[in-house]
Amino acid sequence: MKKLFLVLLTALSLFAEANPKVVIDLTTGDMHTFEQKILKGIVAHKTYFENQLKELDVAVVIHGNAYKFFLKEPARYDFAKEPELLKAAPELAKRIAALAETYDVTFLMCQAGMTKKKIDAKDIYPGIATVLNAGVGLIEKQNEGYAYLPVGD
Repeated sequence: MKKLFLVLLTALSLFAEANPKVVIDLTTGDMHTFEQKILKGIVAHKTYFENQLKELDVAVVIHGNAYKFFLKEPARYDFAKEPELLKAAPELAKRIAALAETYDVTFLMCQAGMTKKKIDAKDIYPGIATVLNAGVGLIEKQNEGYAYLPVGD
């Protein structure tokens, strides 16, 4: 009887649907794309899956032109000539924090790119983790079963 129960339990667990997972490969430097695909898009995706009684696990790997959205003071870097970014920076900080806290989004920033762009870890928003490089972060997440979603220019 115990063996039959274990076989049935194993069979049921194989058919149970796991919660979906996505890793977003964020490289865009375009404010509109960032707004639509990250700030609004993640919330829309999370809501869709919650309505299906599933919890979407989201990780965002930051590299390419996307660093600027996660800097406490973008004017201290090469972004002083981007008035739209400078104006939006205080609000971006709040919205990114809300994604991390309310929607449990994991943000992973590429250390190799930070070094190349001379970005110090103290200059990025709290709660942003770092990975050795974007490739490593993407490979690890995909090997953990995350679907790949690019968001570039």
